[in-house]
Amino acid sequence: MNRPIASDVDAVVIRRDTAVDGVVVFELAAREGQALPVWTPGSHVDVLLPSGLIRQYSLCGDPGADRWRLGVLREADARGGSLWMCDSLREGQAVRLAGPRNHFHFDPEPGVPVILLAAGIGITPILPMAAAARDAGIDYALHYSGHEGRMAFLPELAAAHGERLVTHLSERGERLELDAVLAAAAPGTRVYCCGPAGFIDAAERAAAAAGLDFHTERFEAETLTAPVWPEPFEVELALSGVTVTVPPERSILEVVEEEGVFVLSSCHEGTCGTCETPVLEGEIDHRDSILTPQERARGDVMFICVSRAACPRLVLDL
Repeated sequence: MNRPIASDVDAVVIRRDTAVDGVVVFELAAREGQALPVWTPGSHVDVLLPSGLIRQYSLCGDPGADRWRLGVLREADARGGSLWMCDSLREGQAVRLAGPRNHFHFDPEPGVPVILLAAGIGITPILPMAAAARDAGIDYALHYSGHEGRMAFLPELAAAHGERLVTHLSERGERLELDAVLAAAAPGTRVYCCGPAGFIDAAERAAAAAGLDFHTERFEAETLTAPVWPEPFEVELALSGVTVTVPPERSILEVVEEEGVFVLSSCHEGTCGTCETPVLEGEIDHRDSILTPQERARGDVMFICVSRAACPRLVLDL
Protein backbone atom coordinates (compact mmCIF):
# COMPACT_ATOMS: atom_id res chain seq x y z
CA MET A 1 0.00 0.00 0.00
CA ASN A 2 1.53 3.33 -0.98
CA ARG A 3 1.46 6.25 1.36
CA PRO A 4 -0.50 9.24 -0.03
CA ILE A 5 1.47 11.70 -2.09
CA ALA A 6 1.56 14.84 0.04
CA SER A 7 0.64 17.79 -2.11
CA ASP A 8 -1.83 20.62 -2.19
CA VAL A 9 -2.83 21.97 -5.58
CA ASP A 10 -4.34 25.32 -6.48
CA ALA A 11 -6.08 24.63 -9.76
CA VAL A 12 -8.40 26.44 -12.11
CA VAL A 13 -11.23 25.05 -14.24
CA ILE A 14 -10.25 25.57 -17.86
CA ARG A 15 -13.10 23.57 -19.39
CA ARG A 16 -16.47 22.28 -18.28
CA ASP A 17 -18.67 20.03 -20.41
CA THR A 18 -21.85 18.06 -19.86
CA ALA A 19 -20.82 14.61 -21.07
CA VAL A 20 -24.19 12.91 -20.75
CA ASP A 21 -27.31 13.48 -18.69
CA GLY A 22 -26.19 14.03 -15.11
CA VAL A 23 -22.42 13.81 -15.68
CA VAL A 24 -20.21 16.90 -15.87
CA VAL A 25 -16.58 16.65 -17.00
CA PHE A 26 -14.04 19.18 -15.71
CA GLU A 27 -10.56 19.89 -17.04
CA LEU A 28 -8.25 21.48 -14.50
CA ALA A 29 -4.86 23.16 -14.80
CA ALA A 30 -2.48 24.33 -12.11
CA ARG A 31 -2.55 28.03 -11.35
CA GLU A 32 0.38 30.40 -11.83
CA GLY A 33 2.14 28.19 -14.33
CA GLN A 34 2.90 25.40 -11.87
CA ALA A 35 2.93 21.78 -12.98
CA LEU A 36 0.33 19.36 -11.69
CA PRO A 37 1.70 16.39 -9.72
CA VAL A 38 2.14 13.14 -11.62
CA TRP A 39 -0.43 10.38 -11.21
CA THR A 40 -1.05 6.79 -12.25
CA PRO A 41 -4.23 4.96 -13.38
CA GLY A 42 -6.56 4.41 -10.45
CA SER A 43 -5.63 7.67 -8.71
CA HIS A 44 -8.09 10.10 -7.16
CA VAL A 45 -7.84 13.63 -5.82
CA ASP A 46 -9.43 15.32 -2.84
CA VAL A 47 -11.58 18.33 -3.69
CA LEU A 48 -11.83 20.85 -0.87
CA LEU A 49 -15.34 22.28 -0.97
CA PRO A 50 -16.21 25.84 0.14
CA SER A 51 -18.20 24.32 3.02
CA GLY A 52 -15.00 22.79 4.41
CA LEU A 53 -15.99 19.27 3.40
CA ILE A 54 -13.59 17.14 1.36
CA ARG A 55 -14.75 14.82 -1.40
CA GLN A 56 -12.86 12.40 -3.64
CA TYR A 57 -13.03 12.08 -7.43
CA SER A 58 -11.14 9.73 -9.75
CA LEU A 59 -8.76 11.13 -12.34
CA CYS A 60 -9.98 9.96 -15.74
CA GLY A 61 -7.74 11.68 -18.27
CA ASP A 62 -4.28 10.98 -19.64
CA PRO A 63 -1.63 10.61 -16.88
CA GLY A 64 0.91 12.19 -19.22
CA ALA A 65 -1.14 15.33 -19.89
CA ASP A 66 -0.57 18.70 -18.25
CA ARG A 67 -4.26 18.84 -17.29
CA TRP A 68 -6.38 16.80 -14.92
CA ARG A 69 -9.83 15.55 -15.87
CA LEU A 70 -12.64 14.66 -13.48
CA GLY A 71 -16.02 13.18 -14.34
CA VAL A 72 -18.67 13.98 -11.72
CA LEU A 73 -22.13 12.44 -11.47
CA ARG A 74 -24.71 14.85 -10.07
CA GLU A 75 -26.44 13.08 -7.20
CA ALA A 76 -29.28 14.91 -5.50
CA ASP A 77 -28.94 12.80 -2.34
CA ALA A 78 -25.14 13.00 -2.19
CA ARG A 79 -23.19 14.45 0.72
CA GLY A 80 -22.63 17.84 -0.90
CA GLY A 81 -19.72 17.40 -3.30
CA SER A 82 -21.41 16.57 -6.58
CA LEU A 83 -24.09 19.24 -6.20
CA TRP A 84 -21.51 21.99 -5.73
CA MET A 85 -19.29 20.66 -8.50
CA CYS A 86 -22.10 20.27 -11.04
CA ASP A 87 -24.22 23.28 -10.11
CA SER A 88 -21.67 25.91 -9.06
CA LEU A 89 -18.15 25.22 -10.36
CA ARG A 90 -17.60 27.14 -13.60
CA GLU A 91 -14.83 27.74 -16.13
CA GLY A 92 -12.21 30.15 -14.80
CA GLN A 93 -13.05 29.36 -11.19
CA ALA A 94 -10.35 28.32 -8.72
CA VAL A 95 -10.56 25.06 -6.84
CA ARG A 96 -8.39 23.69 -4.05
CA LEU A 97 -7.24 20.06 -4.38
CA ALA A 98 -5.04 17.61 -2.52
CA GLY A 99 -3.32 14.50 -3.80
CA PRO A 100 -3.24 12.55 -5.97
CA ARG A 101 -3.60 9.30 -4.02
CA ASN A 102 -3.87 5.79 -5.39
CA HIS A 103 -5.50 2.88 -3.58
CA PHE A 104 -6.59 1.21 -6.82
CA HIS A 105 -3.28 0.50 -8.52
CA PHE A 106 -3.12 -0.81 -12.07
CA ASP A 107 0.19 -2.33 -13.14
CA PRO A 108 -0.13 -4.18 -16.47
CA GLU A 109 2.33 -7.02 -16.87
CA PRO A 110 3.35 -8.71 -20.13
CA GLY A 111 1.41 -11.91 -20.68
CA VAL A 112 -1.12 -11.26 -17.89
CA PRO A 113 -4.62 -10.67 -19.33
CA VAL A 114 -6.97 -8.15 -17.78
CA ILE A 115 -10.74 -7.77 -17.60
CA LEU A 116 -12.00 -4.29 -16.75
CA LEU A 117 -15.54 -3.96 -15.37
CA ALA A 118 -17.34 -0.63 -14.98
CA ALA A 119 -20.90 0.41 -14.23
CA GLY A 120 -22.21 3.97 -14.33
CA ILE A 121 -19.80 6.61 -13.05
CA GLY A 122 -17.46 3.77 -12.07
CA ILE A 123 -16.00 4.16 -15.56
CA THR A 124 -13.86 7.09 -14.35
CA PRO A 125 -10.96 5.15 -12.74
CA ILE A 126 -11.30 2.34 -15.30
CA LEU A 127 -10.89 4.65 -18.31
CA PRO A 128 -7.13 5.35 -17.86
CA MET A 129 -6.58 1.68 -16.96
CA ALA A 130 -7.98 0.66 -20.33
CA ALA A 131 -5.62 3.08 -22.07
CA ALA A 132 -2.67 1.71 -20.08
CA ALA A 133 -3.61 -1.87 -20.98
CA ARG A 134 -3.85 -0.95 -24.66
CA ASP A 135 -0.52 0.89 -24.60
CA ALA A 136 1.16 -2.04 -22.80
CA GLY A 137 0.02 -4.40 -25.56
CA ILE A 138 -1.59 -6.90 -23.18
CA ASP A 139 -4.76 -8.89 -23.74
CA TYR A 140 -7.68 -6.96 -22.22
CA ALA A 141 -11.43 -6.49 -22.42
CA LEU A 142 -13.53 -3.63 -21.08
CA HIS A 143 -17.14 -4.33 -20.08
CA TYR A 144 -19.17 -1.16 -19.43
CA SER A 145 -22.73 -1.33 -18.04
CA GLY A 146 -25.24 1.47 -17.67
CA HIS A 147 -28.39 3.20 -18.79
CA GLU A 148 -28.74 4.34 -22.37
CA GLY A 149 -27.88 8.03 -22.72
CA ARG A 150 -26.17 8.15 -19.31
CA MET A 151 -22.89 6.34 -20.03
CA ALA A 152 -20.11 8.91 -20.11
CA PHE A 153 -17.13 8.77 -22.49
CA LEU A 154 -18.68 6.15 -24.81
CA PRO A 155 -17.53 7.73 -28.13
CA GLU A 156 -14.02 8.16 -26.73
CA LEU A 157 -13.91 4.59 -25.47
CA ALA A 158 -15.25 3.15 -28.72
CA ALA A 159 -12.64 5.02 -30.77
CA ALA A 160 -9.81 3.97 -28.46
CA HIS A 161 -10.69 0.34 -27.85
CA GLY A 162 -12.86 -0.91 -30.70
CA GLU A 163 -14.00 -4.50 -30.23
CA ARG A 164 -12.31 -4.73 -26.83
CA LEU A 165 -15.11 -2.49 -25.51
CA VAL A 166 -18.33 -4.38 -24.77
CA THR A 167 -21.29 -2.24 -23.70
CA HIS A 168 -24.25 -3.54 -21.71
CA LEU A 169 -27.28 -1.24 -21.96
CA SER A 170 -29.92 -1.86 -19.33
CA GLU A 171 -32.84 -0.65 -21.46
CA ARG A 172 -31.94 -3.10 -24.21
CA GLY A 173 -31.75 -6.09 -21.91
CA GLU A 174 -28.00 -6.42 -22.51
CA ARG A 175 -27.24 -7.67 -19.03
CA LEU A 176 -23.60 -8.23 -18.13
CA GLU A 177 -23.43 -11.90 -17.13
CA LEU A 178 -20.57 -11.60 -14.69
CA ASP A 179 -20.43 -15.28 -13.79
CA ALA A 180 -20.18 -16.34 -17.44
CA VAL A 181 -17.67 -13.65 -18.43
CA LEU A 182 -15.29 -14.35 -15.56
CA ALA A 183 -15.68 -18.12 -15.71
CA ALA A 184 -14.55 -17.98 -19.34
CA ALA A 185 -11.46 -15.91 -18.53
CA ALA A 186 -8.00 -17.40 -18.93
CA PRO A 187 -6.29 -18.60 -15.74
CA GLY A 188 -4.28 -15.80 -14.14
CA THR A 189 -6.52 -13.03 -15.49
CA ARG A 190 -6.73 -9.96 -13.28
CA VAL A 191 -10.08 -8.26 -12.77
CA TYR A 192 -10.45 -4.55 -12.04
CA CYS A 193 -13.91 -3.30 -11.16
CA CYS A 194 -15.67 -0.08 -10.15
CA GLY A 195 -19.32 0.92 -9.88
CA PRO A 196 -22.26 0.71 -7.47
CA ALA A 197 -21.89 -1.50 -4.41
CA GLY A 198 -24.18 -4.25 -5.70
CA PHE A 199 -22.28 -4.45 -8.98
CA ILE A 200 -18.93 -4.71 -7.19
CA ASP A 201 -20.26 -7.36 -4.78
CA ALA A 202 -21.53 -9.49 -7.66
CA ALA A 203 -18.28 -9.12 -9.57
CA GLU A 204 -16.24 -10.02 -6.50
CA ARG A 205 -18.26 -13.20 -5.98
CA ALA A 206 -17.91 -14.16 -9.64
CA ALA A 207 -14.16 -13.54 -9.60
CA ALA A 208 -13.76 -15.62 -6.44
CA ALA A 209 -15.73 -18.47 -7.99
CA ALA A 210 -13.50 -18.34 -11.07
CA GLY A 211 -10.32 -18.14 -9.00
CA LEU A 212 -9.31 -14.75 -10.42
CA ASP A 213 -7.33 -11.94 -8.82
CA PHE A 214 -9.84 -9.17 -8.05
CA HIS A 215 -9.20 -5.46 -7.50
CA THR A 216 -11.77 -2.77 -6.82
CA GLU A 217 -12.44 0.74 -5.60
CA ARG A 218 -15.66 1.39 -3.73
CA PHE A 219 -17.48 4.72 -3.77
CA GLU A 220 -19.81 3.39 -1.07
CA ALA A 221 -18.73 1.88 2.25
CA GLU A 222 -19.29 -1.80 2.92
CA THR A 223 -21.74 -2.68 5.69
CA LEU A 224 -19.90 -2.92 9.01
CA THR A 225 -20.15 -6.11 11.02
CA ALA A 226 -19.63 -6.54 14.76
CA PRO A 227 -16.04 -5.72 15.82
CA VAL A 228 -13.62 -8.57 16.44
CA TRP A 229 -12.60 -7.05 19.81
CA PRO A 230 -15.76 -5.68 21.45
CA GLU A 231 -13.99 -4.27 24.53
CA PRO A 232 -12.06 -1.00 24.97
CA PHE A 233 -8.46 -1.14 23.75
CA GLU A 234 -5.31 0.95 24.15
CA VAL A 235 -3.58 2.74 21.31
CA GLU A 236 -0.02 3.95 21.79
CA LEU A 237 0.94 6.84 19.52
CA ALA A 238 4.67 6.25 19.06
CA LEU A 239 5.57 9.67 17.63
CA SER A 240 3.42 11.69 20.03
CA GLY A 241 4.29 9.77 23.19
CA VAL A 242 0.61 9.47 24.08
CA THR A 243 -1.45 6.39 24.93
CA VAL A 244 -5.25 6.59 24.62
CA THR A 245 -8.11 4.24 25.37
CA VAL A 246 -10.66 3.70 22.60
CA PRO A 247 -14.14 2.66 23.81
CA PRO A 248 -16.42 0.45 21.68
CA GLU A 249 -18.65 3.32 20.59
CA ARG A 250 -15.88 5.62 19.30
CA SER A 251 -13.33 5.46 16.49
CA ILE A 252 -9.57 5.65 16.92
CA LEU A 253 -9.65 8.81 14.80
CA GLU A 254 -12.08 10.55 17.13
CA VAL A 255 -10.10 9.67 20.23
CA VAL A 256 -6.66 10.69 18.92
CA GLU A 257 -8.02 13.96 17.55
CA GLU A 258 -9.49 14.68 20.97
CA GLU A 259 -5.95 14.34 22.36
CA GLY A 260 -4.77 17.05 19.95
CA VAL A 261 -3.05 14.71 17.47
CA PHE A 262 -3.71 15.91 13.93
CA VAL A 263 -4.63 13.26 11.35
CA LEU A 264 -5.70 13.97 7.79
CA SER A 265 -9.17 12.54 7.25
CA SER A 266 -12.15 12.97 5.00
CA CYS A 267 -14.88 10.37 4.50
CA HIS A 268 -15.03 8.85 8.02
CA GLU A 269 -16.41 5.65 6.51
CA GLY A 270 -13.32 3.84 5.20
CA THR A 271 -13.61 4.58 1.49
CA CYS A 272 -11.25 7.48 0.68
CA GLY A 273 -7.99 6.33 2.25
CA THR A 274 -7.03 9.76 3.61
CA CYS A 275 -6.48 8.59 7.21
CA GLU A 276 -4.13 5.72 6.29
CA THR A 277 -1.89 5.11 9.31
CA PRO A 278 1.16 2.81 9.72
CA VAL A 279 0.77 0.12 12.38
CA LEU A 280 3.89 -0.82 14.35
CA GLU A 281 2.44 -3.45 16.68
CA GLY A 282 -0.85 -5.26 17.25
CA GLU A 283 -3.55 -7.12 15.39
CA ILE A 284 -5.98 -5.12 13.26
CA ASP A 285 -9.71 -5.48 12.73
CA HIS A 286 -9.83 -4.09 9.18
CA ARG A 287 -13.24 -2.53 8.52
CA ASP A 288 -12.40 -0.35 5.51
CA SER A 289 -13.54 -0.73 1.90
CA ILE A 290 -10.06 -0.22 0.42
CA LEU A 291 -7.48 -2.86 1.30
CA THR A 292 -7.24 -6.16 -0.55
CA PRO A 293 -7.04 -9.41 1.45
CA GLN A 294 -3.31 -9.53 0.74
CA GLU A 295 -2.80 -5.98 2.01
CA ARG A 296 -4.82 -6.72 5.13
CA ALA A 297 -2.72 -9.81 5.83
CA ARG A 298 0.45 -7.68 5.94
CA GLY A 299 -0.93 -5.84 8.97
CA ASP A 300 1.21 -2.74 8.43
CA VAL A 301 -1.44 -0.07 7.80
CA MET A 302 -5.01 0.68 8.83
CA PHE A 303 -7.67 3.34 8.26
CA ILE A 304 -8.41 4.66 11.71
CA CYS A 305 -11.76 6.25 10.88
CA VAL A 306 -13.38 2.78 10.92
CA SER A 307 -10.83 0.02 11.58
CA ARG A 308 -10.18 -1.11 15.13
CA ALA A 309 -7.94 -3.34 17.23
CA ALA A 310 -8.41 -7.10 17.22
CA CYS A 311 -6.43 -7.27 20.46
CA PRO A 312 -6.02 -5.25 23.70
CA ARG A 313 -3.33 -2.89 22.35
CA LEU A 314 -2.11 -1.27 19.12
CA VAL A 315 0.98 0.85 18.47
CA LEU A 316 0.57 3.38 15.67
CA ASP A 317 3.13 5.57 13.94
CA LEU A 318 1.40 8.80 14.96
